Amino acid sequence: MSKRIYMVGIGGIGMSALAQLLRHQGQRVSGSDREESPVVDMLVQQGVDVAVGNEKSEIPEGTELVIYSDAVPDSNIERKRAKESGIPEISYFEALGEVSKDARTIAVSGTHGKTTTTGMLATILKAAEKEPTAIIGSIVRDFGSNFLPGRDDLFVIEACEYRDHLLKLSPEILVITNIELDHTDYFPNLAALQTTFRTVAERVPKHGCIVTNPYDPVIAAILRNVSAPIIDYTTQTVPELQLIGEFNRMNARAAKAAARAAFPHLQEEYTDRALMSFKGSWRRFEYRGKTPQGALVYDDYAHHPTAIARTVEAAREKFPDKRIVVAFHPHLYSRTKSLLNEFADALSLADYALVAPIYAAREEPDESVSSELVADTARKGGGNVEAFESFDEIREKLLEEDEGSLIITMGAGDIYKVAEQIAD
Repeated sequence: MSKRIYMVGIGGIGMSALAQLLRHQGQRVSGSDREESPVVDMLVQQGVDVAVGNEKSEIPEGTELVIYSDAVPDSNIERKRAKESGIPEISYFEALGEVSKDARTIAVSGTHGKTTTTGMLATILKAAEKEPTAIIGSIVRDFGSNFLPGRDDLFVIEACEYRDHLLKLSPEILVITNIELDHTDYFPNLAALQTTFRTVAERVPKHGCIVTNPYDPVIAAILRNVSAPIIDYTTQTVPELQLIGEFNRMNARAAKAAARAAFPHLQEEYTDRALMSFKGSWRRFEYRGKTPQGALVYDDYAHHPTAIARTVEAAREKFPDKRIVVAFHPHLYSRTKSLLNEFADALSLADYALVAPIYAAREEPDESVSSELVADTARKGGGNVEAFESFDEIREKLLEEDEGSLIITMGAGDIYKVAEQIAD
């Protein structure tokens, strides 16, 4: 890897972890992002030079490599500058595959639960003094970062399936938490998504293993020709957790199974003690405080119908006497359109749901789908769901909730800012 690296989109959760890893390995790293964020603030506090905004190129003289986030298009001014200057470019996952290719890699994949499972696994191995290097898709409270520095020959990596990114990795141990259609702007159907998982599963070597639920029919279909042993994580027993919900207990089972697969002699007391103390991560049912009227405020990254439904159900299990209020920020026109009915059903599980305008992210606007359409579809099914034109309107509406309510801001965009604004 080059010694002087510039990262376009450095504030992305994966990119920021990679930036910390490269600095840990002695590289000179700087970068840019389009806006301020808690992750950008974290990097700046660590001494990383981050330019905010993309009005002009900030690539310094002497840069040997540009690493870009997949959220940054070819038309980006800094990527254009790199091409004009002959500076090599690689994507985030290409870079991650390069730095981890010679290490023993545990890749945690799946539609739901990747971040929590990766955080749990890293915490277990850290507690067991195995010194893992970990790249995680959120800031883990247990070590205050999305990066855990450790040995160069043991990597724990959250692996995303989007655009076949996980195929850039070479895992010895592959964890598949679950498989459900998502990223519909890339995968036209579930079969296409299964093909990606099948490819990576069949690459796992015989001396490695695949940690998954082999009795899930969607997963079973991709395992028919694998050469690696298969470990059923659902048989693991786990202690009482600080995190709520059966889905987090399943994440804990997957993390425990992966840890014991990597280190067969790892004592159960290490795994269970680490799981019992695991505090969770940023934007995973994270408590943010109370409103002036006394409503509890939580924030969650859920941006898929299944994740929304599981989070609402877990909140109701934990707080059975509370009115559950969800403020949802849809992420991507394509996902919202493809899973419209599923989103409507999931939001209808709340006592009241507010829907913000769709967060376009990497996409161009699509007038055939909107937050109003989501709300209308939910109401037709009996849901108490309203669409709003701005965060300001949502904030004012949420401030009407009293101590009988539990508010959850949800989504992959910046809806978390509303939670910050309404909580003490």
